[in-house]
Amino acid sequence: MEADQTRPEIDSNRSLPRHIVVEGPIGVGKTTLARRIATALHYPLLLEPAAENPFLERFYLQGRRHALPTQLFFLLHRTRQLSDLDRDDLLGTNLVSDFMLEKDDLFARLTLDEHEYSLYGQIRDALAIRAPTPDLVIYLQAPVNILLQRIRRRGINAEREIQFDYLERLNRTYTEFFHYYSDAPVLVVNAAEIDFAHNEAHFTALLQQALVMDGMRQYFNAQPTLL
Repeated sequence: MEADQTRPEIDSNRSLPRHIVVEGPIGVGKTTLARRIATALHYPLLLEPAAENPFLERFYLQGRRHALPTQLFFLLHRTRQLSDLDRDDLLGTNLVSDFMLEKDDLFARLTLDEHEYSLYGQIRDALAIRAPTPDLVIYLQAPVNILLQRIRRRGINAEREIQFDYLERLNRTYTEFFHYYSDAPVLVVNAAEIDFAHNEAHFTALLQQALVMDGMRQYFNAQPTLL
């Protein structure tokens, strides 16, 4: 199904969030949702470079021995992407992205040993990147078995060897991070029962809540009538 090309109906007196970030663990659907939101709002889209990382498949296949170059590639690439925002007039002030720079540290703590993490931290600090604070973060959650099903279904070679234990630790890391995150409003979405890729009612309901939410934290679950 093609994504709706029109802007959703919203209160004309409300200002839209200009910088929207969609986050969550591997397989939860963040890139799909980010694409749909960018299309609906006519916003530029900024995606993380997973397919461009030459170390990622080796990390999934062989584990920790490739963790440091994998993390450094992502750190340097994401840093360059965010640094370019200040210079690229084409992007303007509106943006949807499927990553926030803080995620780099989440993965680094999860995958690097003590000495590697120390080196990673020195490089990160030397870059001195000031990532823009989003106006809204949409945090997608799903149980590990759902994540594994979706990962297997999409059939990306680099992800074939992702294990349950790794996803379980990643899920816990994300949960802890967003439990304390307070830099921007967060819409926490139960993504296990939602098909925002193909179900227009699911996508429209989620986007409507995202655009009208008040306060720093709200939760979205698909209503029984939408399932």
